[in-house]
Amino acid sequence: MASNNKPNKLAFLSMPAPASYVAGLGRGASGFTTRSDIGPAREGPSAEVIAEAQARRGEEPEVDPDQFQDPDNEYGLFAGTAYEQDDEEADKIYEAVDQAMDARRKAHREAQEQQQVAKHRAERPKIQQQFADLKRGLSAVTDEEWESIPEVGNLTKRKRPKYERSYAVSDSILVGDRSRGEYENSLDSMQQQSGGLVTPADSGPTNFVEIGQARDKILSLKLDQVSGTSTSSGLSTSVDPKGYLTSLNSVILKSDAEIGDIKRARMLFDSLIKSNPKHAPGWIAAARLEEHAGRMVAARKLIKQGCEQCPKSEDVWLEAARLHNNDDAKVIFANAVQHVGQSVKIWLAAADLEHDGKAKRRVLRKALEHIPNSVRLWKETVNLETAASDARVLLSRAVEVIPLSVELWLALAQLETLDKAKAVLNKARKAIPTSHEIWIAAGRLLEQEASLMGTDKTGAEKKKALDMVDKTIEAGVRELRRHGVLLTREQWLKEAEKCETQGSVLTSEAIVKATIAMDVEEEDRLDTWIDDAEGALSRNMVGTARSVLAYALKVFPDKKNLWIRAAGLEKAHGTSQSLDAILSEAVKHCPQVEVLWLMAAKERWLAGNVEGARDILASAFDANKESEKIWLAAVKLEAENGHLDVARELLIRARTTADTERIWMKSATFERQQGQLDAALETIATALKKFPKFAKLYMIQGQIHQSQNNFTTARASFAAGYKACPKEPTLWILASRLEEADGKSIKARALLDKARQVNPSNELLWAEAVGVEERSGGPAQAKAMLARGLQDCPTSGLLWTMSIWLEPRPQRKTRALDALKKSNDNPMIICTVARLFWAERKIEKARQWFQRAVPPRPDDSVDTGADIGDLWGWWLKFERQHGTEEQREEVRVKCVAAEPHHGIVWQAVAKDIKNNGKSTKEILEMVADVLQ
Repeated sequence: MASNNKPNKLAFLSMPAPASYVAGLGRGASGFTTRSDIGPAREGPSAEVIAEAQARRGEEPEVDPDQFQDPDNEYGLFAGTAYEQDDEEADKIYEAVDQAMDARRKAHREAQEQQQVAKHRAERPKIQQQFADLKRGLSAVTDEEWESIPEVGNLTKRKRPKYERSYAVSDSILVGDRSRGEYENSLDSMQQQSGGLVTPADSGPTNFVEIGQARDKILSLKLDQVSGTSTSSGLSTSVDPKGYLTSLNSVILKSDAEIGDIKRARMLFDSLIKSNPKHAPGWIAAARLEEHAGRMVAARKLIKQGCEQCPKSEDVWLEAARLHNNDDAKVIFANAVQHVGQSVKIWLAAADLEHDGKAKRRVLRKALEHIPNSVRLWKETVNLETAASDARVLLSRAVEVIPLSVELWLALAQLETLDKAKAVLNKARKAIPTSHEIWIAAGRLLEQEASLMGTDKTGAEKKKALDMVDKTIEAGVRELRRHGVLLTREQWLKEAEKCETQGSVLTSEAIVKATIAMDVEEEDRLDTWIDDAEGALSRNMVGTARSVLAYALKVFPDKKNLWIRAAGLEKAHGTSQSLDAILSEAVKHCPQVEVLWLMAAKERWLAGNVEGARDILASAFDANKESEKIWLAAVKLEAENGHLDVARELLIRARTTADTERIWMKSATFERQQGQLDAALETIATALKKFPKFAKLYMIQGQIHQSQNNFTTARASFAAGYKACPKEPTLWILASRLEEADGKSIKARALLDKARQVNPSNELLWAEAVGVEERSGGPAQAKAMLARGLQDCPTSGLLWTMSIWLEPRPQRKTRALDALKKSNDNPMIICTVARLFWAERKIEKARQWFQRAVPPRPDDSVDTGADIGDLWGWWLKFERQHGTEEQREEVRVKCVAAEPHHGIVWQAVAKDIKNNGKSTKEILEMVADVLQ
């Protein structure tokens, strides 16, 4: 019963499908055809059936977007309506709005798009862009070049992989190889029966003599083979027994990397010469590669092929000659001139191969037959001629063949006599009217003629000959300008310097006279000519600089600076006569300039001409009756030469005529130097009534009283002085030293404090205060005072020098470095650094820093280290200990030329009454002795 109640599954499968059933509809696979349905396949359900099924299932049908479309209107619902004017205006307004909105971002958008496109093209350029320039260059390729392009061969040279094959090794080989290194340590049956080893010696006695002879014979045969002297075989090797070791030393061992590079380069060059056999540099490079690799035979073979392929290239022939010996090179050049007979290099190289002068001349003359217009060949041929007549003949022929060569004309003129040389230069001038060298050569020729004139010629004739030089150069400049040759003023000055270098001073001067005023504005002439003279002097062209200054003095005869520069030039590079002549002309044109009179008088005095110096000063008095400097110069001249009464009389006249404070001061100093202290005090008393504000009068008065140990009167003199002249620090310092000498250090400090209040930021007062503290209070108080002084005068070289030496030895270098930075390389600090190197025994460095401390003064108005005498004293003291006599003399000469006037020790020594009349050199020696 139970079994009868169970449902029958097979009956369900045989039931017909529902009317709404669509196979695969739930999976979205409706209406498809499978491979089994290819035959009697049925159609899928229609759209109505699918819609009915979806409705029964509760699914919403899909909405057709075109269901509301007007069937009569293909484009839209309102397409059939009339398009009126207001619709057009509305469309235009909307379009204008769209365009305006689009234009606001158009520039930014287009720039961004162009930037992206450019970036993309830069990262991934097209092939046609990469080869665009080459494609444009193909338009210049001719048909012959196109036809000569070789076919592209297979240059990849790929090698097929080699497959290694393995084989099985037999057992007998393995066993034999295993027992190869073993030793037999047992006897076989025959040896056991005989009782021992059987050797060949058992057959008879050993002959050691024959063995030794055989060994010697073998060794001799080997040695004979090596030395190439074997007679048994009749053959000889290529080994040189004498140069064998030398050749071994010359062998270059190449590494594996270099050998690989050579192989790769050889492959590249081989490809190059095969693809382009007419390219001469490729053959040369390939031959040099083989030469570098040591394969000379291959190199010669390659260059020979290069000569065959490129017979018109002179470089290939020259390389071939270089790679061969001398005899073979001659043959190569003989073949070369058949192909490149117009090559000057080939002919010159062929001439260099000849060691005989005649053979060289023969080769060069053969070359001139082929290339008669080569200036170089003519010059080489002329240089080989030993006789001047033969060279003259060759040059005559050369200028006929090459009339436009200036060098050949000038060379011919040098070989001719003076008269014939003039004719040659005239012909050259006509042949080459645009050459300035010919005109300059003509001027030099006239100068040479004037210098060769004998004593039978009068001065007028010589002057006329010299004037011809100026006229010739002027005519040359004029003719060149007429033919359109416009050399600049700088080029003419270079030609003048060139003539001076060659010894033609007058020609150089003539060039300067004719061209110095070219292309210069009238208001800029003076500055321009001064710059020209200084530039010539910097190049050591003294004659050119002298000529420039002489021309400038003719144009500006009343310029004091020009005369001073000219006098300085003659003093440094001229003679005493030329200097005296310049100064004599200077005082004639500038009679009111006192400096020129004083320079003229001083130079005559230094030259030993005292009477001439007196004459100069007498003339100076006539032109400048009230000149203080001229009166004092005359007094000094007479006093230095021992004429004291004349000097005193001149001072009395000067006080009457000039009546200046300096003349009164010099009068008192003169009386003091002569020991007439009462007369000196009387003169000072009279002078103070006239000039109560002149500080030096109070100084001299106080020093005279102090030398007489009259401290009270001296104190009163100094007090009156710094009350009348409170801005003069020297008066305060002298008053302080007077109190210190009298044992009143406290009063000395008070005076210096008061002086610093009146004269703030004065390094001399601070230095004196430091000295007072060091002498009375000790180093600690001196250091404190110095620190205050550096705060008030942070750039003072004097205070920084004192600060460096107050520091302990290990800290002095650091202190000196700070001083150099803060004092802007003060000369006193530089000298201190030199002394530090001196203390460390660094002699050369110390000498260099001493030289830096005393550079020459560029102008009299500029004070540098050269004007500080203490620096010269330290340098001389250093050279006394570590230098030679020549180096010490160099310091003395430079010091005398610099004429220093400042320095604490220098002024103390120079102004001492005992050292009156001492020269600069003597004072320098005394300063070097005092310094410590």
